[in-house]
Amino acid sequence: MKNTISLNLRAYWAGLKAVIVFTVIVIVYTFVMTGIGQLGMPDKANGSMITNAQGEVVGSSLIGQSFTDANGDALPQYFQSRPSAASDPNKDEDSQGYYAAASAGTNKGHADADFVKSTTELRKTIAKREGVSVKDVPSDAVTASSSGLDPEISPEYAAIQVKRVAKERGLSEEQVENLVRKYTTGRGLGFIGESTVNVVRLNLALDELK
Repeated sequence: MKNTISLNLRAYWAGLKAVIVFTVIVIVYTFVMTGIGQLGMPDKANGSMITNAQGEVVGSSLIGQSFTDANGDALPQYFQSRPSAASDPNKDEDSQGYYAAASAGTNKGHADADFVKSTTELRKTIAKREGVSVKDVPSDAVTASSSGLDPEISPEYAAIQVKRVAKERGLSEEQVENLVRKYTTGRGLGFIGESTVNVVRLNLALDELK
């Protein structure tokens, strides 16, 4: 009986020591990695926050925003983001999109009738707004990303919006094109992925033009 109790106590003590050791390891690891992040890349470690000229946080370069009015219509002075399926259930359906707590895609395939109808209608709307042919509207202009939060659009989608934005802001198309190029990121390592334009940063830069 005593031997059994002794064995149980040793087992419990061994288990307790393991818990203590691994708890310390996890805590130390967390502090070390946090420290490395804050020292080596503080901007990214803190969420890649974007501030305006007044130093106010206006968003994150990692999360897109909707540049639309209360009815969901595009604000003409801004470059438009791609559609977003990340919706806040507590808000009006017309003003949905880029709600980080509900990150999601549409989960609709290309054979889905509703998907085909909505993308076709949206493509026509965008073509009319930008004064281009329907075939010139790129796919990312009418489809949501898998996360619903992507802040980037394709250079092709940005290109068809330049004329409208320049006109609304009283700028030359060359000025706007230069800003688009500034906020365009090329392929990773020169061959991974596609070039993208960060709409959040681009629109903030437009607002801060004097």
